[in-house]
Amino acid sequence: MSINPTDPRSPSRQIADSLRDRITSGELAPGAALPSEREIVAEFGIAPQTARQAVSLLKAEGLVVGVRGKGVFVREKPPIIRVGSDRFARHRRDSGKAAFQAEVESAGLQWRQEMLELTEVQAPKWVAEWFGIEPGALVFVRRRRTWIENYPTQLADSYFRLADVEGTAIREENTGPGGSYKRLEEKGYRLTKFREEIEARMPTPEESAALRLVPGTPVAELHRIAFAGETPVEVFKSVMAADRHVFAYEFPAPE
Repeated sequence: MSINPTDPRSPSRQIADSLRDRITSGELAPGAALPSEREIVAEFGIAPQTARQAVSLLKAEGLVVGVRGKGVFVREKPPIIRVGSDRFARHRRDSGKAAFQAEVESAGLQWRQEMLELTEVQAPKWVAEWFGIEPGALVFVRRRRTWIENYPTQLADSYFRLADVEGTAIREENTGPGGSYKRLEEKGYRLTKFREEIEARMPTPEESAALRLVPGTPVAELHRIAFAGETPVEVFKSVMAADRHVFAYEFPAPE
């Protein structure tokens, strides 16, 4: 194949598009080696610099990854998790499973949670606003990272008022069957509604490292408030790899 000089696309873009077509068609399967720089130069009749630019475009798109000393490979596709509103159904926690765990296991995937921190911290301003407390007042936070099929997928922080978690397993690494929500309900806080807000953005360097993101991969930052009546009992922040989650919600049409 040769470069088309009348094509408005640059030579590097033409090459990148051709290689992308091979990836999306399955000709180059996940894990397969991309043609080497020498092979790309020979196939398209271009300079090595142009070949490198084309591969860089594919890296920026997250389609390929470079492995030092070995070459460039089609990116292995991580599992895609459906995040639906039904994960908060009471019957799920009554069965002994936390919301996200039930969602993942229902898809037939392996799930594990890595606890990063259990501590009292000064409430960030947005957390304090939801709880109706002064910014800087002490709250309890559970920080963890979730893994699905050996891929880190989510950084999750759950904030609670100190009085709400006093004497509960929420302060322990293992919250027990049904997770934190089950423990709150056992304490008398019957959950009645949830509010979620989702923002797409680029990750910080720390988030990219923690989630092992390919350069150029965005994240979805989700804020969730769990209510007992009209009282917030958990303020939750999650940073999720955007290429590993699909958000799906069902709700009645308002009158």
